[in-house]
Amino acid sequence: MRCFRVAIMGSGGVGKSAVVLRFMNGEFLDIYDPTIEDSYRRQFDVDGQPCVLDILDTAGTDQYLTFNDLFIRDSQGFVLVFSLTQRDTFEDLRRVRMDIERLKAPGGQHVPMVIVGNKADLDMYRDVMYDEGIKLAAEANDTTQTSTKCSPQSRVRSAQTPC
Repeated sequence: MRCFRVAIMGSGGVGKSAVVLRFMNGEFLDIYDPTIEDSYRRQFDVDGQPCVLDILDTAGTDQYLTFNDLFIRDSQGFVLVFSLTQRDTFEDLRRVRMDIERLKAPGGQHVPMVIVGNKADLDMYRDVMYDEGIKLAAEANDTTQTSTKCSPQSRVRSAQTPC
């Protein structure tokens, strides 16, 4: 059985754990409980073949900086999460993306990444515009950009949802 390891990375408080829990089992996490490291495992069928997805939910990239390189080296793909309501978390993703490319693709190879703008339900506080997310995704070479809300009424299933 094929196994893929994906790291969820981004600044503290952007909702990385909420995105993961909503995806894994439909739960909405409405309290902030800082994560150091959690892991989740889910089996999928891809093209009729069973695959296992190991998801590593990391601490904020601004915390425990020494772990970031380890998370990057051990992962095959990345979900980079920022808060649509906090510009600094968006700006931090540029550094994270550069760290990933430095460690995983020194020759310019493609590294699977998805950029997620979270907290789309807080549109009245929005600080990062849709076009900015698209531009960041384009800079990251074939990266998909999406927005999510993890509220009880939402579903986190697709990485193709427009902002």
